[in-house]
Amino acid sequence: MEQNIQNQQEEIIDLKQYFAVINKAKWRLLTFAFFMTIFAVIVVLKITPTYKATATLLIEAQEAKAVSFEEVYGLDSSKKEYYLTQFEILKSNTIAKQVIEKLNLAEHPEFNKPPSFTSELKKDIKAAIPFLPKKEKVLLSDEELAEKRMLALVQAFSTRLSISPIRKTQMVNISFESEDPKLAALVANTVGEVYIENHMNAKMGITQKAAGWLTDRLSDLRIKLDKSEANLQAYREQENLIDVEGVVGLIKRELEQTSQQLVVSRNDQNKLESITRVIAEYGKSDYERLESIPEITSHKVIQDVKREVILAERKVSELAEVYGPKHPKMIAANAELATVKANLTKQVKALVTGIEKEMRTANANVIALEQDLERIRSQYQKITRKETEYHKLKREVETNRNIYDAFLSRSKETEVTSDFNSAVARFTDRAYAPSLPVKPKKGLIIALVFVASLGFGVVLAFVFEALNDTVKSSSDIENKLTQRMLGLLPLQVLKKKEKLDSHIFFNEEAKQFSEAVRTFRTGFILSQMDKPNKIIEVTSSVPGEGKTTTSSNLAFSLAQMEKVLLIDADMRKPSLCRRFNIPAYHPGLANFIAGTEKFEDCLYTDEKSGLTIMPCGQVPPNPLELLASKRFGKMLEELRTRFDKIVIDTAPTQAVSDSLVISQHADSVIYVVKADSTRMGMVKTGLGRLIEAKANIAGVVLNQVDLKKADSYGSYHGYYDYYGYGEETKS
Repeated sequence: MEQNIQNQQEEIIDLKQYFAVINKAKWRLLTFAFFMTIFAVIVVLKITPTYKATATLLIEAQEAKAVSFEEVYGLDSSKKEYYLTQFEILKSNTIAKQVIEKLNLAEHPEFNKPPSFTSELKKDIKAAIPFLPKKEKVLLSDEELAEKRMLALVQAFSTRLSISPIRKTQMVNISFESEDPKLAALVANTVGEVYIENHMNAKMGITQKAAGWLTDRLSDLRIKLDKSEANLQAYREQENLIDVEGVVGLIKRELEQTSQQLVVSRNDQNKLESITRVIAEYGKSDYERLESIPEITSHKVIQDVKREVILAERKVSELAEVYGPKHPKMIAANAELATVKANLTKQVKALVTGIEKEMRTANANVIALEQDLERIRSQYQKITRKETEYHKLKREVETNRNIYDAFLSRSKETEVTSDFNSAVARFTDRAYAPSLPVKPKKGLIIALVFVASLGFGVVLAFVFEALNDTVKSSSDIENKLTQRMLGLLPLQVLKKKEKLDSHIFFNEEAKQFSEAVRTFRTGFILSQMDKPNKIIEVTSSVPGEGKTTTSSNLAFSLAQMEKVLLIDADMRKPSLCRRFNIPAYHPGLANFIAGTEKFEDCLYTDEKSGLTIMPCGQVPPNPLELLASKRFGKMLEELRTRFDKIVIDTAPTQAVSDSLVISQHADSVIYVVKADSTRMGMVKTGLGRLIEAKANIAGVVLNQVDLKKADSYGSYHGYYDYYGYGEETKS
């Protein structure tokens, strides 16, 4: 949760920084955008206006026909591809070339402009550069030159022509742009007219070509049809064919009847053969067994005789119960029974004899029917072969006749419609000369240039800001350097060759600077309250960042409350003598460490501020050895007992190692950074060296801050907002 809040705060800070960058460069951005807009106005006013005329064509889905015949043409107008094809034809080079020739645009001034200055300049530059490949000059004939010029005209024409189909309609807009409004309208209308003429001419040529081809083809088809008809008639006469279908039907019915008869005869033959086999098995003389054969017992005569035998046997049985065997009625009944049985045997014998005769007859019938069937089959195959050949010749005749009739009908239709051509398209709106140009849209161009230049300026501002890695704000010190911001000293605007007043801290006209120093002093003291803080070292990364100014003004502010000593330990380039008008020969730190002068002789009291100063003294050849000596450490320990605060102005960290040696004796180190000047990497390196030396870095002072820029930058709120508080308001 805390991490999310922190991320949100960082995003808000980033947005403020972006706004601050824009706010900082706003006048430069507006100036750049203003001059670019003025330049755009000048350029736009010199641009020749361009006019656009538009004609509207309706492309017919189905063309008007004088008759209902279908025309000979290669496109289906009901398909989407048909309209896409027509749109591409309108944009084709063929249409463009015909319009150019019809309107003689090759001689029009708009298409005969001399080469522009830029094109000539490019040409001259290419010719002047020796290492660029040069095109070999090729001599062209008059025809090739004319073709090349026409190609250039067509390309220039096509760039100005636009074909725009109207959605969900069959209409298309033909637009042409020109500096001459009348020419724009004329070209738009001419494109539509040439397109219609081309389509009609193409249709007429295709129709005439088709008619000629159909006429030639009809002659060949007529000969082929006559030949096929002659072949059919010759075959009829050769085979004596009158009604082939009737003869085939008759033979087919005869074949079916004979086949059915043969099937019936074979069934009878099979039945008789089975009976004959049984009879042969039982024996022809065993009539009692033969009577049990189903084929014999099922015969009607045998069944009648058997019925009589049963009746006779029943009669004998009934009489036997009444009469004896010698009774005349019994004798008569037995005689009748014997007669009936004899008749049964006779009938069985006659039936067996008849079956044998039927068997012979059935065999003869089957053989005769098979012979007839074979004869009829042979005759049927012969007739069907003739029928097949006949139908083949007949189909050839019918096919040739159908083809001939179709070509003849199409030929007549083409002849009828060849002299009638309806237009593929028609104008719904013709183009008229426009009164207002379509470009340049001056207001829009000027507005876009202003917005684009402003946006480009903003991008440049962010690029320069990203490339500028100097320390500019308190956020840079706290976030990027991870150091405490002790305060800032505002930049003092000086006249040419004017030097900064050494006692500006006491100047009534520089109250803002004085308040800044006091704020810096307060911040420093509060940050070091829990630590012993008598010896204060002031250093910077490089010379010129204002460490001497910072150290002297810090000493002034501390001297208002305590007894303070200001030491100039920058033995490489001392500046306190010059600032406080101390004679160059005045002894100082170097003399005291070297033991050539007494301590009291090395001090100087500033009359205006009452500040005690120890100048550098005579510049030694070995300053680092003096500062690293035990005598320098003992001197500082003795000074702790005499003064409440000791401020030491040291050499920059990037130049020499003096400040690192002094930091071993100092209670705290104040690092001075020149605002919007010192690079971030250099400051990090200097601080890193001090940290490696285990120095107690109290914080960073941002020096020479331009408060006007800081106002727009918005990164110092809380440091200088109230510096003017308490000043008298002038009415």
